[in-house]
Amino acid sequence: MSAYQWFIFFLILQVVHFLGTWKLYESAGRKRWEAAIPVYNAIILMKIIGRPTWWTVLLFLPIINLIIFPVIWVETLRSFGKRSGVDTFLGIVTLGFYIYYVNYTQKLEYVADRSLTPRNKTADTISSLLFAVVVATIVHTYLIQPFTIPTSSLEKSLLVGDFLFVSKMNYGARVPMTTIALPMVHDSIPLTKNKSYLTYPQLPYMRLPGIQNIDRTDIVVFNWPVDTVFKFFDTSKRRAYKPVDKKSNYVKRCVGIPGDNLSIKDGVIYIDGKLLQLPERAKPQFSYKVAFDGKTAVNLEYLFKDLDITDPAFFTDDTKRDTLFLSALTEAGAQRLKNTPGITAVVRQISKDVDNGVFPHINKWNRDNYGPIYIPEKGKTVPLTTETLPFYKAIISDYENNDLKINGSEIRINGQIATSYTFGQNYYWMMGDNRHNSEDSRYWGFVPENHIVGKPVFIWLSIDPNGKGLNKIRWDRVFTTVSGEGQPQSYFKLFLLGLVLFFVGEYFWKKRKANKG
Repeated sequence: MSAYQWFIFFLILQVVHFLGTWKLYESAGRKRWEAAIPVYNAIILMKIIGRPTWWTVLLFLPIINLIIFPVIWVETLRSFGKRSGVDTFLGIVTLGFYIYYVNYTQKLEYVADRSLTPRNKTADTISSLLFAVVVATIVHTYLIQPFTIPTSSLEKSLLVGDFLFVSKMNYGARVPMTTIALPMVHDSIPLTKNKSYLTYPQLPYMRLPGIQNIDRTDIVVFNWPVDTVFKFFDTSKRRAYKPVDKKSNYVKRCVGIPGDNLSIKDGVIYIDGKLLQLPERAKPQFSYKVAFDGKTAVNLEYLFKDLDITDPAFFTDDTKRDTLFLSALTEAGAQRLKNTPGITAVVRQISKDVDNGVFPHINKWNRDNYGPIYIPEKGKTVPLTTETLPFYKAIISDYENNDLKINGSEIRINGQIATSYTFGQNYYWMMGDNRHNSEDSRYWGFVPENHIVGKPVFIWLSIDPNGKGLNKIRWDRVFTTVSGEGQPQSYFKLFLLGLVLFFVGEYFWKKRKANKG
């Protein structure tokens, strides 16, 4: 829905509210017109039902308002003596329209001093659960979201099995565009293959102010622009068509920001012709071939464990076993292998042939030699020809929702002949540190600003999928920061010390208080 359509929808809701409640407002000692003024009517209604004014804000927060609206319907009915189970049931199943019946057919007696305390333990439990869900949804949507690393694309910076907290505040929390969805779940209902949302209606893209912009080398969580995870839908489709905020979550390193000209030469990234300086914690990996002399025994098991090699490795010829292919290895690991007796060569594998699988699929580049490519910046204009169109086609039609038609060399946007295009939002270039084992922007292009979810800031738990018992937990990664200077350090011991001090202090405080009493 467009902003205009949402405005009309909002006005219709106000009319519906007025027609169904104006007598209730009068019975509560208010003026009839107060039921008709947008936002103000909600503030007055909170006073009528005895709830705090700040509840009004919750009515305008997507997803959260789906929880709050039924509460308001029930509270309104109870404020006029309709407290029975039947009244509550009818108020909810009729989506609040039972209030119309009460407004026009019942003798209205406003209970100004009604008790807000739940009548029984069940009601108290339900009230507490609803409050907990609302608070958790606010935190999940606008402050911090948990996230799990599912793939090795950012090894050795982030590992498979890392459990993260992703900050929504750093880049500014994105207001949910999908308005009807289950709280605190993503695109599917847990333990099922059913969608957790309705695709309509959709809010326009909006984002709250952030505390920083996305910088080069930041690790970023975003919605995968060309989501092909179709397991919840018709398996005959190659691509899952989801709302932006329900597309699968990805995490990569941002290596190009709006306005950059990015190129990759033999696997090394350059921005505007200058080498991209990665932070100390970033450890890029490439595929290597390792050659052996065939005479000296090499303890590969020890080396793999010492170098923390977790990606696949195999001999190219299992009969000779003289050349080992490593899917992923850091530069430091390659140097270590070169200095190992029995190993004669360690060669990084650099793609030389043209690969049509890389974006924009025009048989021009490959994963290790790529670009230069311009990363679009909001408000900037680029020439539009049949040669440049493959770079911006998805932006024009999919991400910025224009009607794009091509007839020979003629390009039409929204029915008008176009020789240039001005970008409506910023775009970013995301890549994995595990260069040869990462599906990233090299294969599907730019990440639009409205797909940005947040910034990983903290690892609260890390589990090794191949570990056993307590060794499954990577203790040195528990309670570590994702970014920062130097190598990551665990603050778990300090956390445990803090807990001990807290409980000891609480014990002596209570003991001292009891002695004084």
